[in-house]
Amino acid sequence: MIPTVTRRRGLALTASGLFAALTDSAAAAPSGTMTVAVHVSLPPSWFDPSDTGGLVTPYMLTYGLHDALVKAMPEGLETPSLATSHKMSPDGLTHEFVLREGPTFHNGEPVTVEDVKFTFERYHGYAAKLLRDNIAALETPDKSRIIFRLKEAWPDFMAFYVASTGANWILPKKYIEKVGDAGFRKAPIGAGPYKFVSFDPGVELVLEANESYWRGAPKVKRIVMKVVPDDATRLIALKRGEVDFAYSVRGELAAEVKRSTDLKLQLAPDGATYWMCFPEQWDPKSPWSNPKVRRAAALALDYNSINQALNLGYSRVTSNIVPQHLPFYWKSPLPVFDPKQAMKLLAEAGYPGGFDAGFYWCDSSYANLGEASVNNLSAAGIRLQLRAIERVAFNKGFEDKRFKKGIIQAGSAALGNAATRIALWALSDAPYSYGGYPEIDALFARQSREIDLEKRTALLHDIQKIMHEKDMFVPLWQLGFLCAAGPKAVETSFGRIPGFVYQAPFETLEVKG
Repeated sequence: MIPTVTRRRGLALTASGLFAALTDSAAAAPSGTMTVAVHVSLPPSWFDPSDTGGLVTPYMLTYGLHDALVKAMPEGLETPSLATSHKMSPDGLTHEFVLREGPTFHNGEPVTVEDVKFTFERYHGYAAKLLRDNIAALETPDKSRIIFRLKEAWPDFMAFYVASTGANWILPKKYIEKVGDAGFRKAPIGAGPYKFVSFDPGVELVLEANESYWRGAPKVKRIVMKVVPDDATRLIALKRGEVDFAYSVRGELAAEVKRSTDLKLQLAPDGATYWMCFPEQWDPKSPWSNPKVRRAAALALDYNSINQALNLGYSRVTSNIVPQHLPFYWKSPLPVFDPKQAMKLLAEAGYPGGFDAGFYWCDSSYANLGEASVNNLSAAGIRLQLRAIERVAFNKGFEDKRFKKGIIQAGSAALGNAATRIALWALSDAPYSYGGYPEIDALFARQSREIDLEKRTALLHDIQKIMHEKDMFVPLWQLGFLCAAGPKAVETSFGRIPGFVYQAPFETLEVKG
């Protein structure tokens, strides 16, 4: 579970503890290169937090290039960064941040309250409308204070502004106005621990230490992020010493790393939840509109065998799309593997011989999970054709509602809470939803204004119960994300932030030589 801190206590903390932890490393000049093999392509849009949706993958870069007012760190989910403090008024109508004095962008310009305001107004990711609909005014009364005035008390302001969107990652107003959006993506400037050096699409991204970073100079001089989509190729590169860290090492490859004396298998236990979506469940002409068919799909999956084969058993079997480490999680019953009952339900629904269910759409980096699921479903009579698509294109197609026929394999490791996860996937107007249920929409609207913690918890639990009872989704697992480090990697910073599945903080990375 993620260590929890109250809003007041967590954001009243100063950065003194962080400075103390980094003082020794800051004294030495950065040195060496860490080469990282990443499992997905790196689009230029990920250089710009204003584009960030409710998915975690872009933060693989965000933590290196940029800095936020408040962000998830090893010390807590809402650790002060460019802001020294945050204060919410007793009535919940105002949130005041005090800007830290001293931090600069990579071009030497100071980070100002105008940059904070500009960043918020420029943000156009998945929750932009939600944020703006709830905020009456954003004020900068002096050079250090930023005040958000809400239209009414909104308990999830911090969850959306800080945890699950890019609106809190501060960008340079003057520079962006000078070079434009396209220019910024070609040569991004941030306030983070690493500066942009070069980018070869589909090949590699090169970053260099920002020695003026306010927390202290990073330990590693240069980071090279190489795009290596093939699992086996990433491991070969690690064995040869061509890379120092490899993302996403699974199945037999993970077992091989575990047996190795030179390589180290590393685990982030609270990773993404993966689940199946049924975009046709609201179409009365589709088999998926019948709850018995969706229940049959859930019973057809051999969860434990899939987990063992693909992830050495490190993932957690679950029947909730909300992961266990997020606030307001409801502990759902564990799923059951019962293919005979699955076929019985299909027969009761009018499909005694099964049916052709269309396509199984998935992100190509988790095509092996998709293949295992398709095989299990086919054995029960639900016949699908696997369609694996590169992650960026897959996410775009999902959001554009292009995958209308069959099953979509979804996944998310975004931070936040149960409400942010539901807002993204389970509401009628959610970015990744093909439909919804009025009772869920109504309960969500109620919880968003409920300031009593016990009542709000009950409302969010009720939503998750309805999702489970309707088999709105079929969760597959909560991923135990396995990666591998080579002998030169002293500190990979992988799994250091609870619930965050990539390397961070970047300033603590360390390599030999």
